[in-house]
Amino acid sequence: MRFFPILCLVLFFSHEVASRQRSRSKEKKKAKELSVGALGTPSSIEFAFRLYRVLASEFPSQNVFFSPMSVSMCLGMLSLGSGLKTKAQILESLGISPQQGQEDKFHKGFQQLLQRFSQPGDGLQLSLGSALFKDPAVHIRDYFLTGMKTLYMSDTFSTNFGNPESAKNQINDYVAEQTKGKIVDFIKDLDSTHVMVVVNYIFFKAKWQTAFSDTNTRKMDFHVTPKKTIQVPMMNREDGYSYILDQNISCMVVGIPYQGNAIALFILPSEGKMKQVEDGLDERTLRNWLKMFTKRRLDLYLPKFSIEGTYKLEKILPKLGIQDIFTTHADLSGITDHTNIKLSEMVHKSMMEVEESGTTAAATTGAFLTLRSARPRSQNLSFNRPFMIIITVDSNVFFVGKVIQP
Repeated sequence: MRFFPILCLVLFFSHEVASRQRSRSKEKKKAKELSVGALGTPSSIEFAFRLYRVLASEFPSQNVFFSPMSVSMCLGMLSLGSGLKTKAQILESLGISPQQGQEDKFHKGFQQLLQRFSQPGDGLQLSLGSALFKDPAVHIRDYFLTGMKTLYMSDTFSTNFGNPESAKNQINDYVAEQTKGKIVDFIKDLDSTHVMVVVNYIFFKAKWQTAFSDTNTRKMDFHVTPKKTIQVPMMNREDGYSYILDQNISCMVVGIPYQGNAIALFILPSEGKMKQVEDGLDERTLRNWLKMFTKRRLDLYLPKFSIEGTYKLEKILPKLGIQDIFTTHADLSGITDHTNIKLSEMVHKSMMEVEESGTTAAATTGAFLTLRSARPRSQNLSFNRPFMIIITVDSNVFFVGKVIQP
């Protein structure tokens, strides 16, 4: 049997550097843009948290980091070429009604998103895209190729899978170029049974709206578990932050804005309450946070960290109801008229780096602090134990993660 594999790839690279001083009026505008009405659809948010809970359960003592946006986009592309039952499982898992109008709206949402980020923004680099590598000997239906190109802006390349080494090099070179060299040699092995590979990528690089100063970074304790403590470089900045204490699920949330209509939500569960926070995450909770954020002066300590995640989604997605596509029961008749093709593997890889840069940030922070006529007492808040992070960009949840060990 010949196999049809799909590789779902995402890279997240966040590099926060010193920026110009921003006025309070712009901060208020940013907060308004990121309010309740700005979020993506409830179904997309629920899928993000459902997938997170499965990954966290599968890897209970490890860092977790992934892009629900990339996974959803991969599944959307697959659904274009899936038959009725296989398609229904994909759409139902994503929270999409089988009605024709809802499915079209789902695909066009990705089309608009890709168009939105096709041009670089001020202070924010966000590149989304996909590519289809296909064996010229296998006929691909025009409908599928058209949908991939028009809805998902996918590049299409003719690839000689009869020469696995050449095919692997072609795909890896493309991935390395699109991810600015951050992911190299992504594909380790291919063989002549492969006939198609679909790659989806996201490259994200952003500046903090107000940068941390590296002169304030110093080694501090991070409590991985009650019995295990390590030393990590801890960034520090005293400033006004978006803040909320959520007593319903026992956590504190700090919102730190990037330039370019993006925000990072850092979630610190109360001692021993990580599972309670994870179980309580849903669309309503996230909307309430963004709606009820208040400005709070914090002496904030945040680890400088790097995490990554690689997941074999063919073992994860069946737990969310997407089963047939990974078996001989797969109906991919919308992609090709070959009946002996199935999805053999779906790989998701992500990476995140958070750091400060440049001593000019100290001047920016200092100038910002002097805007207050009186300096109120700051609350000390240290992310010195496992925490979660959610990255939203222009109304969509792009990344979700848990940092157990920076």
